[in-house]
Amino acid sequence: MYAVIETGGKQYRVEVGTELEVELLDVEPGKTVTIDRVLLVADGDDAAIGRPMVDGAAVSAEVLRQIRGEKLIAFKYRPKARSRVKKGHRQELTVLRVSDIVFGGKSAAKAAAKAESDAKTERQRLEEAAAVQAAKDAELAAKLAAPEKKATPAKAKAETKTSTKTETKATAKPAAEAEDAAEKPVKAKAAPKKAPAKAKADTASADADAAASTEKPAKKPAAKPRATKKDE
Repeated sequence: MYAVIETGGKQYRVEVGTELEVELLDVEPGKTVTIDRVLLVADGDDAAIGRPMVDGAAVSAEVLRQIRGEKLIAFKYRPKARSRVKKGHRQELTVLRVSDIVFGGKSAAKAAAKAESDAKTERQRLEEAAAVQAAKDAELAAKLAAPEKKATPAKAKAETKTSTKTETKATAKPAAEAEDAAEKPVKAKAAPKKAPAKAKADTASADADAAASTEKPAKKPAAKPRATKKDE
């Protein structure tokens, strides 16, 4: 709901909670003033237009403070007359806050309070629903987490089995390596016994090669002279 009021020769569109600056009113700050000059009142699609005022309509407002407006400069100049006049002015103002609009037995303040309370109850209802949903989610999470705890001993057993298998494999490998190492030295010691026979055979072959190289090559038979035509 909103209304159009007139005060100080000016018109203002106001709603509940609107703050406006009007011409100076002879009212102390903190008091409430009622404005009867209401030109229009509208509530949704319904509107009442005054001729010139709306009957039974009133706007109540709280006086917040008395202030002064911005400084205005008035300068008057007359050409060829050497006339120049400069004046300054600051208007005295009253700051109002609209608290209620009443028309046809309806109060805008009461309607706003009811809407606010409904909004609060709706918010509380949503908060309660959110709390219930959170509790359900927590229960579901606890149920899902329970099987995992039961499965942990089986996992521990499987891990212990795998660890024992790896340990047995690890111990078997060094034993096999130790056996291989024990066999290798025996073979190495047995090998040098065959070496002297091979060395003798090698020395004998070397001596035979040396003797063959020292022997003088056999003399080839002298070639027979060929008969020529001159000898005949």
